[in-house]
Amino acid sequence: MLTHQRRFLPSTSALAAFDSVAKLGSFSAAANELNLTQGAISRQISLLEDQLGVKLFDRNNRGVELTGIGRDYAKGIGDALATIRTLSLEAMAKAEDTHLRLAILPTFGTRWLMPRIPDFLQKNPSIIIDFATRIGQFDFEASGLDAAIHIGEPNWPGTDCQFLMQEMVVPVCSPAFLHDHPVSTPEDMLSMPLFDMASRPRAWEHWFASLGIANGRGGGMRFEQFSNVVQACLAGLGIALVPTFLIEPELASGQLVRAWKHEVKSASAYYLVRPLSKMAYLPATAFSNWLLAQVREFNTSQDRSAD
Repeated sequence: MLTHQRRFLPSTSALAAFDSVAKLGSFSAAANELNLTQGAISRQISLLEDQLGVKLFDRNNRGVELTGIGRDYAKGIGDALATIRTLSLEAMAKAEDTHLRLAILPTFGTRWLMPRIPDFLQKNPSIIIDFATRIGQFDFEASGLDAAIHIGEPNWPGTDCQFLMQEMVVPVCSPAFLHDHPVSTPEDMLSMPLFDMASRPRAWEHWFASLGIANGRGGGMRFEQFSNVVQACLAGLGIALVPTFLIEPELASGQLVRAWKHEVKSASAYYLVRPLSKMAYLPATAFSNWLLAQVREFNTSQDRSAD
């Protein structure tokens, strides 16, 4: 049965020779294209015709011309060889893939991750990172991404969620807003515009509850990105609960101030998320190992500064 099937599977050498002659209309031109002798091309064509039991070319004084059967065969073989070349290149690319397709959170990526990326590239010079911005869960398979840095809870189906760090949040606003809206007690803020983050829908409730204040909610403008909520605070529009490590420059410069000094550990945390189907993907593993080391170093420095 197998021997019978092989009759219908000519060698790729014979098919490549046939395809070249069919396109160029000349054995000699095909020989130049394939870096073979004209005799070798002629032998491959003869072998193919013998295997198929049909005549593919008419030989004459002007050269060669495709027969009717040959023309039909050439149309399909050209497409088939192009498909084989494409699939082969894709397989080679996957085998040698050194790209890491990483989803990042906008502000975390810009302010915390990017300043550290040169260290990763220095230690992993063969890995190229392709960055994409994503907020919330998404379909890894559909997106083609290999990993994501996520804020929230470790409840992403079909993935491995590696804990990175907690965040301490504090209510901040512009000095002008605080001057016009003095805060003597935390309850004073309940009547003020309190900004909400889409990724942390119950952040204010959690913050007020840590002070023993029930039913404390936001209710002001709602934002998806920290960069926008920080700009709203700078513009004097209200108060936002923001991770302190993401606004260190604004706090240091006095552009933003604490509306109330009470800091609380956020109910959300940062995770490195990897689809289970990519757990053996080496660039993602290298990034995971590096990132965890960076987080340990960062947490150590934060503990020292707290002391």
